Amino acid sequence: MILLVDMDAFFASVEQLHHPHLRGKPVIVCGDPTRRGVVTAASYEARPFGVRAGMPTAEAKRLCPHAEFVEGSPRKYVEKSLELLEMFLTYTPDVEPFSVDEAFLDLSKLGERGATREAAVAMARTIQQRIADEHGLGASIGIGPNKLIAKMASGVNKPRGLTVLDEEEFRQLFWPQDVQELWGVGPKMSEHLKRLGIRTVGDLGRAGEPMLE
Repeated sequence: MILLVDMDAFFASVEQLHHPHLRGKPVIVCGDPTRRGVVTAASYEARPFGVRAGMPTAEAKRLCPHAEFVEGSPRKYVEKSLELLEMFLTYTPDVEPFSVDEAFLDLSKLGERGATREAAVAMARTIQQRIADEHGLGASIGIGPNKLIAKMASGVNKPRGLTVLDEEEFRQLFWPQDVQELWGVGPKMSEHLKRLGIRTVGDLGRAGEPMLE
């Protein structure tokens, strides 16, 4: 069993935590708001307006002019990330930071405490509650038999979601979807795969080894 803990709108949520007047408002984290740049993170209050990480700040201002634009503070985010990692280590020694707001937790060495679906779900719920109670933040958690499935599961129900998938459930949910939905397949790779006739995740899953080579 692998857990992927993905903090919800992490940078924006940390800013809302540090600045109570921002809570409940659309918050967009970026560089210097007075200069050209891109969106680093958007709170869930800003996302319904179409604001997404990576878009130009000017476009975000057009889509959501009433948002609070906040200059990012990497030190704050790293400090909080390290606090969370310390907490994760109280559950398993096998914690792999994947980014500042994501980490894999491998439960395979915990014996019965982490071997079953039920045990993994119970642990994930406890971790989510501690993140909320002790840190004032939300997290979505995906559970699966490997990193890919855990990562994909973590994005199914956000924010504060908890999704567990085995291999068959993963196939049922993701194989009909566009191949670009697969973790690691970006726009360029997607174009390349589609030229080979691979249009869905399932097409890639069924592709023979010679095709993949």
